[in-house]
Amino acid sequence: MRIKEGFILRQLCGEYIVVGEGLSQVNFNKMLSLNASAAYLWESVAEKEFTVEDLATLLTDKYEVTFEQALKDAGKVAEVWLREGVAEEA
Repeated sequence: MRIKEGFILRQLCGEYIVVGEGLSQVNFNKMLSLNASAAYLWESVAEKEFTVEDLATLLTDKYEVTFEQALKDAGKVAEVWLREGVAEEA
């Protein structure tokens, strides 16, 4: 999986949001809000391929959470990113 080109993470008024930039994202007419953990994951995997397991490892490295819980959380994040069209299968 990877973040689609043209989407960037911004911090606006203390909130993390993903926005589309450029003509290739002209149909992306909404902003995707991320919590701090999801923003950390985004920043960690921007511009490279990753798996849900990679995301889970990042969560266990930063937070006191079991790999099983991190895997569930990472799966939910990846599912939202794919559904909203800001990530794609590599």
